[in-house]
Amino acid sequence: MVTVTEVTPAGGDTALRRTPTQVRKRDGASEPVDVRKLAATVERWADDLPDVDPLRVATRTISGLYDGATTAELDRLTIQTAAELIGTEPQYSRLAARLLASHVEREVRRQGVTSFSAAIRAGHAQGLIGDETAAFVAAHGRALDDAVDADGDRRFEYFGLRTVYDRYLLRHPTTRLVLETPQYWLLRVACGLSRTPDEAVDFYRLMSSLAYLPSSPTLFNAGTRHTQMSSCYLVDSPRDELDSIYQRYAQVANLSKFAGGIGIAYSRVRSRGALIRGTNGQSNGIVPWLRTLDASVAAVNQGGRRKGAACVYLEPWHPDIEEFLQLRDNTGEDARRTHNLNLANWIPDEFMRRVEADEVWSLFDPDEVPELPDLWGERFDAAYRAAEAQGRYVRQLPARELYGKMMRTLAQTGNGWMTFKDAANRLCNQTAEPGNVVHLSNLCTEIVEVSSDAETAVCNLGSVNVAAHLTDDGIDWPRLRATVRTAVTFLDRVIDINYYPTPQAAASNPRWRPVGLGLMGLQDVFFALRLPFDSPAARELSTRISEELYLTALETSADLARDFGAHPAYAQTRAARGQLQPDLWGVDGTQTARWAALRQRVGAYGLRNSLLVAVAPTATIASIAGCYECVEPQVSNLFKRETLSGEFLQVNTALVRELKARGLWTEQIRSAIRRAEGSVQDVTELPADVRELFRTAWELPQRALIDLAAARAPFIDQSQSLNLFLASPTIGKLSSMYLYAWKTGLKTTYYLRSRPATRIQQATVSAVTPVAVGPVAVDAEALACSLENPESCEACQ
Repeated sequence: MVTVTEVTPAGGDTALRRTPTQVRKRDGASEPVDVRKLAATVERWADDLPDVDPLRVATRTISGLYDGATTAELDRLTIQTAAELIGTEPQYSRLAARLLASHVEREVRRQGVTSFSAAIRAGHAQGLIGDETAAFVAAHGRALDDAVDADGDRRFEYFGLRTVYDRYLLRHPTTRLVLETPQYWLLRVACGLSRTPDEAVDFYRLMSSLAYLPSSPTLFNAGTRHTQMSSCYLVDSPRDELDSIYQRYAQVANLSKFAGGIGIAYSRVRSRGALIRGTNGQSNGIVPWLRTLDASVAAVNQGGRRKGAACVYLEPWHPDIEEFLQLRDNTGEDARRTHNLNLANWIPDEFMRRVEADEVWSLFDPDEVPELPDLWGERFDAAYRAAEAQGRYVRQLPARELYGKMMRTLAQTGNGWMTFKDAANRLCNQTAEPGNVVHLSNLCTEIVEVSSDAETAVCNLGSVNVAAHLTDDGIDWPRLRATVRTAVTFLDRVIDINYYPTPQAAASNPRWRPVGLGLMGLQDVFFALRLPFDSPAARELSTRISEELYLTALETSADLARDFGAHPAYAQTRAARGQLQPDLWGVDGTQTARWAALRQRVGAYGLRNSLLVAVAPTATIASIAGCYECVEPQVSNLFKRETLSGEFLQVNTALVRELKARGLWTEQIRSAIRRAEGSVQDVTELPADVRELFRTAWELPQRALIDLAAARAPFIDQSQSLNLFLASPTIGKLSSMYLYAWKTGLKTTYYLRSRPATRIQQATVSAVTPVAVGPVAVDAEALACSLENPESCEACQ
């Protein structure tokens, strides 16, 4: 028996246990724990992590180990110990990930799975793997087994790999042990979408490099018996009939069951107090129906892997709009609240013009003016004004009063997103024909597609990790093009393989064939190239990246159309009339020759996909890839992140590298950053250029975020999930900020992120959920001032 003696490593931690400690192996036998033997085991995974101290990890692990613990418990404690050191040294994140990968591999091996093909056979035997994928792997097993990258797991950070382990790897239905390693998982996804082994290997290598990842439903379900791989569904408003409303409940439940985020409009359903002719009674309005929808969304939780989620869209002329804006309030009658639904305003330009001009706004019952949901632009304006002139409105109020209530909802809940109906329709490739109308966006406001009673819009998402395409000289543009070509090809492939939970979804997706290629890691690129987020150079690079993604995606779609035919609804699109997204904005691309060649190719073959680019939030896949989310600035340099997998400390590794290079990564500096809640602005020991580069979202002018979004928008044919950040929102700040966003031509915005009124716990900043602030009164004077003097808005400066 080996006695654990007191060891004081370089980090200063001292083992408290001096008594012998035994651990139990799987066969029931015991063996002693030795600090140095454990340290040697840890050191195997830290060979390229110079700032990691294996002896420190081993000593702290054993000090927390009880006598008779199992070897699995020793594994878990070692991983946890390494993870707890991330706050002082980010390299411990890589170490914790590698220790976890080793634990996962042993868990898989214990079930007799020693290769990728064996994992597929085991999964198929348990009813998890689809027959086609099992047959594909059986036919090409040797080549696929040889393709597995033994070092692939070394690329993960701990938070990302822990998320993969907890939520993405297939598990035995009875024992709940995982049946696949992370690399087997990625290769299984590739095989589920591939036609040849070479295709599968190439796609696997791209994903394993973390340069591109499909969205969660594809990562969950590709290659399985439930091949629902689409991310987003846009369900048109139910008709104002009982059967239609209840049919929508069933549609939403079925879509959510298989990991789809739902957007649903409700503008056609009559308002509270409206006459019901069949019974001569009065309607209860939309709120009771939304309460039922709220309960349904909470009940369908996507197999426990992530919560069911839906967003309801309502146009501001609906008489229930004010009650709608109160649905997420924490006060008031709970029977008229929905705590699981997200809310979004689907706003026509006419409303914003009247807000700006301080004019009256009229509310119409959809039973009396049923045409309004299907009109936009000048046709909407004419119908709205005609109905108003005829006195068909339920009531009127100042437009600014309603707008102020929208701002109050945003300030207090982060919800009630501002999305713009006319911009979404005017700039959509699918709306060339008058009958094709965009009625709403999706759960995360980046999808803009037509929908109808007969068609539920569908989108398949994936995102390029731009940070993985960096070289010493900047962006590797040829490699980025190659990634986009592969990504679009496989996003398009999903459409043909996909399982559609409803007939309405099955009718829409193969006809329009839209996909949503996005990006993530933009903040990482700016850090690497030392570009402040609000600098002109950052805006230029962001726009250049967006142009490259869209142009290459169009080229790929045209090539797919040459090989397989244009999508069936191509003749109804603006592209068929020679208009691409930059044309709709009046913008010229920088790569003139490529754009000219592309137009000739589209003219000859059409496009395989009606829509191609959408910037989604990438909250989960960015964590897996180890980069910052989509086009977001960082929210803090040091924070805890709360997810379904637990709490995880994250540190800005770019800042740490910078401070190490300058000899400034000291305990004094770390403590100062913790006290400042992840900010470096008041850490006077740091040079000014470091403080400017590493500002957080709370410290950036929000005008810069809007301007970056507007500059890249001509190369995004769907939309982008644009969060805005105000630590202490006021009606004045918000009103001018969203008026500015509308004037720049943005189609949608997303959450308003705010901070609580009380001090945030040291070293923790939530990056996931917007925090409600206290009651916000609608100050008419402040609202008027901000709208009439938008340049004075401190939020935008």
